[in-house]
Parts: sequence; structure tokens; C-alpha cells
Amino acid sequence: MEALTYTLTFKVEGAQDLTVPVVSGESLLDGAKKANLPIDAPCSGNGTCGKCKVKLLTGEVESKETRHITPEEYRIGYRLACSSTINSDITVFVPASVLAYQSHMKVTDLSTSREQGIFAAWQEELRNMGFLGDHGLTLVTVQLQVPALDDPMADRERLLWALAEQIGTVESIRFSLHALRRLPQLLRSADFSCTGVLRQEPDQTYTLLDLFPGNERENDSPVLIGLAIDIGTTSVSSLLVNLTTGDALAVGSAGNGQIRYGADVISRIIESTRPGGLERLHKAVTDACIEPLIKQICHTAGLPPERIYRVVVAANTTMTHLFLGVPAEHLRLEPYVPAFFATGTLRGADLGLGVHPDAEVEIAPSIGSYVGGDITAGAFSSMIFKKESLSLLIDLGTNGELVFGNGEFLMACACSAGPAFEGGDISCGMRATDGAIEACSIDQNSMEPTLKIIGSAGQKPLGLCGSGLIDTIGELFRCGIINAKGRIVPEGKRTFRDEWGIGSYILVFADQSESGRDIVLTETDIDNFIRAKGAIFSAIRTMLTMLDFTMDAIEEVYVSGGIGSGINVKNAIRIGMFPNLPLEQYHYIGNSSLSGAYGMLTSRKATEKVLEIGRGMTYLELSSHPSYMDEFVAACFIPHTDGALFNLDE
Repeated sequence: MEALTYTLTFKVEGAQDLTVPVVSGESLLDGAKKANLPIDAPCSGNGTCGKCKVKLLTGEVESKETRHITPEEYRIGYRLACSSTINSDITVFVPASVLAYQSHMKVTDLSTSREQGIFAAWQEELRNMGFLGDHGLTLVTVQLQVPALDDPMADRERLLWALAEQIGTVESIRFSLHALRRLPQLLRSADFSCTGVLRQEPDQTYTLLDLFPGNERENDSPVLIGLAIDIGTTSVSSLLVNLTTGDALAVGSAGNGQIRYGADVISRIIESTRPGGLERLHKAVTDACIEPLIKQICHTAGLPPERIYRVVVAANTTMTHLFLGVPAEHLRLEPYVPAFFATGTLRGADLGLGVHPDAEVEIAPSIGSYVGGDITAGAFSSMIFKKESLSLLIDLGTNGELVFGNGEFLMACACSAGPAFEGGDISCGMRATDGAIEACSIDQNSMEPTLKIIGSAGQKPLGLCGSGLIDTIGELFRCGIINAKGRIVPEGKRTFRDEWGIGSYILVFADQSESGRDIVLTETDIDNFIRAKGAIFSAIRTMLTMLDFTMDAIEEVYVSGGIGSGINVKNAIRIGMFPNLPLEQYHYIGNSSLSGAYGMLTSRKATEKVLEIGRGMTYLELSSHPSYMDEFVAACFIPHTDGALFNLDE
């Protein structure tokens, strides 16, 4: 039977309506993907997370009742977009909360004074190492003789000879097509005085990238612009830089548009193997995310994107493959072999980026299927590669990656922590957007919580993000509300058990929440989180055991990543997520991936150092290590089956 075609209209809260054609049997989430509407779907449309809740206004869908939607919500039209198939013309309402991550996500991107202070200290460190200003770009101003009947030399050759007098030989300079196209009109409009943007190549030749009037160097607007990008699984951060001074001109961040295809890299790799999937994922991060970010930060800085002459991208291995449009399917198949570790220098035009077409694009190198350039860049910006002390870098985001070592050796691994840290697999979980509970303390006597909410004053809570989840579980355990297995112990005003015997703790009552519903943390949620934190701790233990070290050998711990800024380290230790070390040994270092990309952007020597770090780092594949599963099982308690590893006196 031939599929019927229908019209699907999305009424998006705070945005314009979107209408797309769909065929019978497609889901509302399929239609959203067609409309390029980034409905949040961390479970990749499996119906397990409940985040893609929309409201049916007109038409009919086939949709089963689910635990994520109350009977009353179902009666008035709420449905899960992933579990609702279309069989008529449809109109649905999409709440802003379903899309909130895209524009309001709290990201480590230098937007706070704390992040700015960390970044300033990193800039000073780069200066001390001589890693600022060595970017290979230079400006050369020349005054040319005006052509005449007795001097009809061509514009290119006239400029070539003038440049050669200052920087080399005629044979050592080539013109980009972009510069050649600008040449005739620019010379005549500037009385044959011009400033050239030249890049020195590895073979000591030069490429003329661009041309400006001769007095351009005196203008307030800087000419030499670079762009650092951190592509995370959940969010993307960008930094526009004046390469002449090293100063940040503008910052920007947004949710990774690929999120509609799943919260984790495995879901996206699987999606990329479907017909047209690789192109969809490539465009979701480039066209729908990075390109708008470039336009946004260039507008903020008052500069055209075409003046970006150097770009550095740091990302995990999967994100790097999908950003470049390279098949990623073998990353998840044994023996887990990526298509590349390093790419060499690429061009802006080849990647379709809205920057100078001949801008050189550097990709931070990966070292394994699940340890990518974000970690090699992070190992660089954390400086553990040059320290005498044994240090541990913990990068927390959608995935958990670790680096341990010092100036003599470095070992890295990645653990499958799952999406719990970003709110996935948690019934009341959400990303760090407006309305998210980011911190929690509980009074041991009254069992009443005190919450810190992301957003402006008066913002009502909507759910629980990663840092708030760590706090809440740590506080529940400290107060004796949950036991070592994560089970609810006492009965009271805020605790109850449902008809299946699953215990819950009410963080926020319905009349105080943004949604008008109770914000509840269930034993199932806690169990999902325990597995996530257990993956982190067991990875640390396994890596140290491999190297014949104990936890006491760790002298410094550097925490970075999406949820690192809000973590209460004491609670993270209390629940057995971080090693039981003195709090003064823990240091938050911001977005180490973006900081490392910035270092590479401003210095070719720094780029070579990151490549060297990548080549010298040992990659541990945890899934093939025989003791990892035993360590993981032992860590799936609060704090651990071995109580001697933690101080439980408090």
C-alpha cells in the first residue's frame, strides 16, 4: 500500500511556525528532523528519556501511554515525539523547554569572571613558554609605482616584486585566488598602496592570502583574526582571537545540533551509517551550529568572517570524523580503529566554513577511538605534560575522559559514563539551561533542600542538571535518606514509594516548579547515576593499577569539562566519583579543550607540542582490560564496596 502524504506543523514557543510534508508511519521526531527543528532526544528516539514531550493540537497520531506522561497530560494531548506516528495532518505545540539547550545552555566559554580569570592565567603561561604570536601570519605594506604607458607591468607582478624586496624572492611568494581577485580594484582605489596578509608555509615560502588598502594597519579593527572551536557532544564553544595581540575578541556557544540524533556518540555513529546519515550529522554541526556561531561572534566583534585566516578545532574522535564528513562507523566496531589520528593542515574552503577560503584549519589530534583532540588539547592546557608531580586530568561532559602522568609519561582512557551527567537517563534530568537545579544542600534534621537555580532572579526550577545531581545524591547519602545501594530509607514528607515499590525523593513540589509538576528523583534515576559515577572511578582505578600506582600517588587533580564548573568536589568524593584526596589538590581549569585550541591557534610551536603530546600518549582501551568490569561493579555503590577508599566520618 502506498504511503500517504500529510502536512505536519510545529508551533514552536517563542519562534516561527514550521511546516513540513511527512508520510504516514513517520514519527513526530522524524518530522522535526526534516524541519531542522532540534527537539531534544537524548535517547535517540527510543522512548526511554521522555525529553521530547510535545502537545498535540490538531490531527491524530498513534501513541501509547508512557510513564513519562501522566494520565492527565495524555488526556489533554501531550505525547512523546519519538513514539507518536503520524496518520493525518498534524499540528503540535513544542514547548521552549524542549529546545532550550540550543540558546540558553550554560557552557564553559569565558562568559563568567571565573572562566576569564582562568583564561588570563593560561595566556600568561603561554607567553612565558614563548607560545604566543608564532602563528605564521604577517602583514607587509608596500607602495607601488603607478602604471604608465612606458611601465605597463601587470598588477600581480608589480606587487610580487615589491613584496619580494621585503620578505624573500619572487619565486617564494604565491598568490591565493582570493587575493588575485581583489587586486585590480583595490590597488586603484588605494593609489597603489596596499597591505598584504601573508602566511609563511612550512617550506619557508609565502602565500598572499588577502589585500587591504595601505593604511589598513592604522585602523582600529585588527586584521589578523583566528578562530578556536571546541566541538563537544552536547555543546559547541567558539573564541574569536586577535592573533596580533592574543586577545579574545568575542566568545559564543550553542548546543550541538546533532543532539536530535542522540545524546551519545554511539547513537550518532549508528545514525551516520543510515542513508544520508553522515551528511545529516555533518550539516547538523556545521550548517546549523558552527556557521551561525561564526556569524554571531564576528558580528559582536564588528569584523567580517572572511578575515579569519586560521582555525583550530578540538573535539572528541567521533565529533572530528562527523565534522569532516568522514565515516565513523569503525570507531564502535572491534578493534575500534579511527580513520585518522591527525589530519594535517586543511583549508577553510574544503570544509565549507564561512571563513577566508585559504584559511588553514588545524584539527587537534586524537589518540584513540574514544580519546580525541579535546583531550590532547586539554593535556596541553592543563600543563601536566611538563609537570614533575603525578597529575590526573578529569574531563567531564557527555563522556568521561582521563589523563594521568607527568613530564615523563602520559596515559589516557575514556569511560562510558552515559548521558546522566547531562541529564539523560534521569527522569527529572535536564541540561544546564535556565531552570536547572545546579546545586543542592539538605538540612539533616528537617530533610528540606536548599536549591540554586540557573537563570535570572525568580526563576522557578524545571529539572536537575549534572552538577545538581551530584550535589543532591551526595546530600541524600550524607543525611541518610539513601543507603549505599541508592535506596530510599526513611518515610517522610518528601519521600514515597509508588505502586511498583520504587522509592522517590521530592526535590520541588508542583506548586513551586516551572512545569507545575513535582520534580522527583527516583531510585531508578539514582541507580543510573551510580553506574555513571562508577564508570569514572573504576576507570581511574584501572588506569592506576595498570601503571602499578595507588590513589595516594595522585598529587594534583585537574577537573575540566561541561559540568566541572559547578561540581561540589566534597560531594563528588562522598559518593565515590572522585578519589578521596585533600580538596586543595583539586583544581578547576575551565574548558581545557577550548583553551588548548586557543594555544594552538596563536602558535605553531604550540600546535607541534599538541601533536607531540598526542604521539607520546598511551591509550588504554578499558573495554579490553580484564579487571575493569570488576572495578566497575565494586564502584557501583555509594561510595564503594571498599569503604577504606573513602572517609565516611562526616
